[in-house]
Amino acid sequence: MESTKLMGIPVRLFRPYCILLLGIVVFGAHLSAAQAETIQLRAYKNKLFGYPGILDSRDNGAYLKVDYQKARDIHKRDQTPERRVKGKYVSLRAKRQQRAITIKAQNHSVEAYEVGASKKAKFAVIFVHGRGGDRRLGVKDWTFGGNFNRLKNLVTKNGGVYYAPTIPSFDSRGLSHLQTLVTYIRQVSPKAPIVLACGSMGSILCWSGSNDPGISSRLAGIVILGGTGDDTFTSSAAYHANVPVLLAHGSGDPVYDWRNQQALYQRVRNGSDDVYPIRFVLFNTGSHGTPIRMIDWRDTLNWMFAQ
Repeated sequence: MESTKLMGIPVRLFRPYCILLLGIVVFGAHLSAAQAETIQLRAYKNKLFGYPGILDSRDNGAYLKVDYQKARDIHKRDQTPERRVKGKYVSLRAKRQQRAITIKAQNHSVEAYEVGASKKAKFAVIFVHGRGGDRRLGVKDWTFGGNFNRLKNLVTKNGGVYYAPTIPSFDSRGLSHLQTLVTYIRQVSPKAPIVLACGSMGSILCWSGSNDPGISSRLAGIVILGGTGDDTFTSSAAYHANVPVLLAHGSGDPVYDWRNQQALYQRVRNGSDDVYPIRFVLFNTGSHGTPIRMIDWRDTLNWMFAQ
């Protein structure tokens, strides 16, 4: 296992109430966006992982209702339903660039998997698991329809880096772990814009990070997969910096109601003088884990990098 010492003091937990600080955050986020403009991920198994059909499209494609069918998208796609996808969906080449790392800070250590360029990556993607998960979830090649495997291959084939950390909780302690990881990325890949993706309860950290100056200033996008909403997002640093947001949810999710996410989508779009870069993808009949299985990572990342 590789061990990396994180130099310097971790970013303190505070909200950017100061106008000057907020200006710095917004300026930094625009720099990240400018760097991200040149990034376009090449096609990789698009026919297998593209959305199977669109039932409804609104707001020039920002709102999509996707035709999800369990019989087709699980039982025909998986060799063993929900346990092992068919082989054509998976390539283990990216696993050759997968490393277990430990990032040491003053008061804690962050255990993570790092996949792809270890230094000077063109971009970075972080996946934060939900309750009961750990770093192993985000690098599973054969479950969730092979979608994590596709993400790893998209990243490695395009000069990026992917991180799947273990987060101990979704409060200030978990936020400090996320801060440590983002600070580490800034050290090893200082020009890399970061897309922060969070599943289920992990979405609490995406929203917390959106208003943390050390995190939000590096964000090129926020992805919420079957997660919670945030009533305070429109006052966050990320919102004022126009950081793109994608909300993905299943209409049959028994944990978090998709209507809350739709309401957030409408509130963010309607609350901006210009059209805010936000998307809402609803998987018809999908359950809690459906967005992780079905999100089109290439389409999502390319849209975010183009903003």
